[in-house]
Amino acid sequence: MIYEIAGLRVKIENKYDFTTKFCKEYLSEDQISAVDVTASVSKEEFEAEKAISDEFSDGYIENICLYRSLCKQIPIQNRMLLHCAVLQFNGNGYAFLGRSGTGKSTHTRLWKQYLGTPQMINGDKPILQYTENGFIAHGTPWKGKEAWGMRASAPLCGLCFLEQAKVNSIRKLSPAEAASRLFTQILLPESEENVVSTLDMADKLVTMTPCYVLQCDISKDAVKASFEALTGLVFEQFENKN
Repeated sequence: MIYEIAGLRVKIENKYDFTTKFCKEYLSEDQISAVDVTASVSKEEFEAEKAISDEFSDGYIENICLYRSLCKQIPIQNRMLLHCAVLQFNGNGYAFLGRSGTGKSTHTRLWKQYLGTPQMINGDKPILQYTENGFIAHGTPWKGKEAWGMRASAPLCGLCFLEQAKVNSIRKLSPAEAASRLFTQILLPESEENVVSTLDMADKLVTMTPCYVLQCDISKDAVKASFEALTGLVFEQFENKN
């Protein structure tokens, strides 16, 4: 079947029905025209993933492999997977990144609690598209364990790396500082061409997009700090009073 994902026509060659149901929101009405990329899974790739994920169903395991196959191919299409959560506010996208357990889900949940209107484009595995005017964050069917996300896109206007702390503070990062933090959150493909494209996009991402590190607790003050730095707006003017 052919799907519309991140502005690409993607043919997914799946054996199990899990992925057909999983991606149904992105199914293309045009099942005839040429595709941009084909995602498939070899027997060896499936068996390797199953060896480390044997508690999951075969359909789920195939689904993981299919997304990896897709993301390893798309850098030459000016797109890359970034492990992060992307919120949309006032039409702009803001990405929150950090190691597992640093609170991406909690912090984005607090944005929704205190600001009311933010929408989650993707809670875990969005695809970023490079353009001459900056990056666009795309929702995908792969949304993380909370399944937060939607079929939508937004210009990416900021990256915020999260660190747990007792006192809330936020600091703008230099491109070099941001690059060192970003490296652990991207997927490096296997082919040399796609590796070069990924690293080039990563460099452009931290150069073209404002990047911050937020040391934070779980509070409204943490949301205020990230919101005002990322958006340039006054938190109290948008705070949900309900």
